[in-house]
Amino acid sequence: QVQLVESGGGLVQPGGSLRLSCSTSDSLFRVIRVGWYRQAPGKQREFVAAISSGGSTSISYEESVKGRFTISRDNVKQAVYLQMDNLKPEDTAVYYCNIHPPGPNWGQGTQVTVSS
Repeated sequence: QVQLVESGGGLVQPGGSLRLSCSTSDSLFRVIRVGWYRQAPGKQREFVAAISSGGSTSISYEESVKGRFTISRDNVKQAVYLQMDNLKPEDTAVYYCNIHPPGPNWGQGTQVTVSS
């Protein structure tokens, strides 16, 4: 399984923005579909967004983030990004990236906290 590393989390006020990054040194990155997932305290991990290997040709979002989050990828930099705008307290979670559908190996994730 391609190993992906998340970064970019932090503390932000409601209505604010963050951009998460997911990167790898594995050249197989170019042919894999990548997803973002999140796990809030006391809840199961859930799907957030996914993007195909070709980029904008196939993108999907969890319903609650549509219109606020944007997933993109740069195959030259071997990275996938999650631009999160108009953040809400309910977006608070640890965010993970993984292949999509997800494989068994998860990274450490990056914490996103939305609070005033």
